[in-house]
Amino acid sequence: MSDGRPEIFDKVLVPVDLTPKNRAAIEIAADLCKPSGKVTLLHVIETLDIPWEEVEEFYMGLEGRARQGMDAMAEPLREARLAHDQVVVYGRRAEEVVRYAGDEGYGLIVLSSHRLDPENPGAGWATLSYKVAILAQCPVLLVK
Repeated sequence: MSDGRPEIFDKVLVPVDLTPKNRAAIEIAADLCKPSGKVTLLHVIETLDIPWEEVEEFYMGLEGRARQGMDAMAEPLREARLAHDQVVVYGRRAEEVVRYAGDEGYGLIVLSSHRLDPENPGAGWATLSYKVAILAQCPVLLVK
């Protein structure tokens, strides 16, 4: 804790959906990453059960917009002078986040989550954040 920041994780994964709510998760990931560590922003493009050839142009457009959005979202990481990268993958969101984190050896996943409705606490159980929190093999920090 040389500069007041906890130096805990070498590799932190932040799944992003390109909305402003992700900024808090990115800032927290920057705080929890060692100065010599790396934060990765991961965006999953949900695939359709349609042959690739029929939708390739559509997906390429989505990927281009995702990369632009992630570049803008990485500003807190650049300000903190942390090593970071931005990755786009295709598939089912929860499955791909968990697979990527495991395959690449991430020590922590930090992702945005919804606030629980006390009147209906079971309503959010099918969300991405819930699925990742249950299935991931590494610690998961949910940011509300």
